[in-house]
Amino acid sequence: MPYYVRDELNKTLADIPGYYGHIDDVGISLYRGAYQLNGLYLDKVDSKTQTPFLNFPKTDISIQWGGALLDGRVVSEIEMQHPSISYTFEDHVAADGSLDEPSADVWYAVLTDIVPLQINRFETIDGEFTFTGLYAEPNIDLYLSNVNALATNLQNAEQSSLALPSTLKATATTIGNGILDLNGKLDLIKEIPDMNLDMTIKNADITALNDLTLHYAGIDFEEGKFELASELAIADGYMKGYFKPLMTDTKIVDKWSDEDTNIFKIAWESFVGLFKFVLKNQGTDTLATNIPIEGSVENTEIGIWSSVFNIFENGWFNAFDSNVDDTIGFNDAITKKNDSAEARKEARRLRREERRIERVTNRAQRRNSNDNPDDNIDLEYEIEQIKSDT
Repeated sequence: MPYYVRDELNKTLADIPGYYGHIDDVGISLYRGAYQLNGLYLDKVDSKTQTPFLNFPKTDISIQWGGALLDGRVVSEIEMQHPSISYTFEDHVAADGSLDEPSADVWYAVLTDIVPLQINRFETIDGEFTFTGLYAEPNIDLYLSNVNALATNLQNAEQSSLALPSTLKATATTIGNGILDLNGKLDLIKEIPDMNLDMTIKNADITALNDLTLHYAGIDFEEGKFELASELAIADGYMKGYFKPLMTDTKIVDKWSDEDTNIFKIAWESFVGLFKFVLKNQGTDTLATNIPIEGSVENTEIGIWSSVFNIFENGWFNAFDSNVDDTIGFNDAITKKNDSAEARKEARRLRREERRIERVTNRAQRRNSNDNPDDNIDLEYEIEQIKSDT
């Protein structure tokens, strides 16, 4: 029986377009309604690295016993030990920049074959996630290690009446040995999940981000700490939140020798001088800002000028800290979505009104140019009528 199940699951993995995968062994525990997948891996056929995209040494899938079963709902729970996800940018993005992946329907079919019951509880123990950009200069290598995450009531099997019935808690070690803490409430049953999330990263060594800062900003840190706080709410596809990055006690590597006098050195020293000027926060070296984000998930706006102002506000007025501000809740996303819907409705009304006024103006110009005054149109009256109608 276990060998048959293993072979069938391996056929499923082999049918994923552009991927190859394998499961070493399947164990079955009939007494608790569970089975174990040992040595599951999945990778791109033309992968640029030797590290598999997915590497799950041990996955336990079982019926979730308890209230849901007593209520007549059969759902599952999954526990993964030491799972690893290694995302190499060049493996998943085509040369033209488009995403080179199977459709969501393909992935859903694969998941359904592996886990035929709806997943209501999901836990990872000591997991790892890495993101690599091989062709970036320098290479980008970001990771999360010691990932411990628990998500419960994902299918609302407990029949909660709450708007966000599912819970998520996660901790991890970030690049630079920072500590990530994530807490949230979700509704994953919707096509675009509703959620309310809080996240912090504490005490990360900023020099570990040098590959990223060199690639995007040309900045090379010699020392310092990096921290981040964020709140995010999504309701019916509308997003509202912020990211609040902080850098403390930073020192930037001087790229030029004392003998260099070219224009690039002058420009660099001017940039560093401004950077250090902004960093001064009443005697401390802290650069912080609050980056607001808002809009639909397909077209989110980032408050650039608010972010710039907040840098100076932190430096000279009110110092930010690395804790969440508790200023964003799920209701904020609902309210803003409704406000945005009203604004779009008003914009459509004004466009209709403008088109009608343009048409009647053109008609009046043609009619009023005739010799027959009986054909003339009272343009002011017509415009007033249009405005009263719309």
